[in-house]
Amino acid sequence: MKSPRELLRTKGIRPRKSMGQNFLADASVAEQIIKRARFESDDSVLEIGAGLGALTLLTAPQVKHVLAVEPDRNISTILANELQAAEIGNVTIIEEDILQCDLEELAQKFETSLKVVGNLPYHISSQVLIQLIHFRRVIDTAFLTFQKEVAERLVAGPGTKRYGRLSVLIQYCANVRPMISVAASAFFPKPKVDSQVLRIEFLHPVPFHASNERLLFQVVGAAFGKRRKTLKNALSGSNLGFGDERVLAALQLTGIDPRRRAETLSVQEFVALSNSFATVG
Repeated sequence: MKSPRELLRTKGIRPRKSMGQNFLADASVAEQIIKRARFESDDSVLEIGAGLGALTLLTAPQVKHVLAVEPDRNISTILANELQAAEIGNVTIIEEDILQCDLEELAQKFETSLKVVGNLPYHISSQVLIQLIHFRRVIDTAFLTFQKEVAERLVAGPGTKRYGRLSVLIQYCANVRPMISVAASAFFPKPKVDSQVLRIEFLHPVPFHASNERLLFQVVGAAFGKRRKTLKNALSGSNLGFGDERVLAALQLTGIDPRRRAETLSVQEFVALSNSFATVG
């Protein structure tokens, strides 16, 4: 693995802070991630933020195909050269913003479900996660590097400080567990915080089915939008458009005390609450 600092220096390129560019510079971390991912020879892998190829060069020889998303043309050019030098021909570089990619269309093109890997830019990690949830029908498993604080939120349980909107949304549809802790020094430029690699296994089907997923996500967002308030007040005063009577009726139907706060509800309770709004509507 070549040094990101040296690769960029020889090309006269500086990392772009606006794009959250922190390149993985520790070969042992890259090796651990790919080893723990256990990719198979018939896998099609979507790599988010391929960068200079720290993960790409290790993944490609193990799988059928890699779709490497890298929106920065200067960086993707270096990546293409590195792949050519390594005589790797099963990587398609996609110069697009991952948030603008239709993952279902990509999966259909390769007639397979996708496995996902990537060191996510910190400033869009939450948005990428929501996108993967939206397209989870064509995704099996994801191995993603998050800022440590975000990773802790994703695995947090009810009643803890970290438990919030993202915790509920991802745990609704996936099993999430920590894989590897990564020190800030493993990246160039060095970020201010450490990172955590998570294994996200999407569930098909989900254990607790929401009759209207869009409504579920809206209810969760409204509940945590004013997390210091009681559920009754948070939901009644939200943009859901539900009055006090409907909120109280839904809470009563599910047996949830209106005085509880969002962080005390389990995923199953949020699903039941969301489903009850259709019943009392």
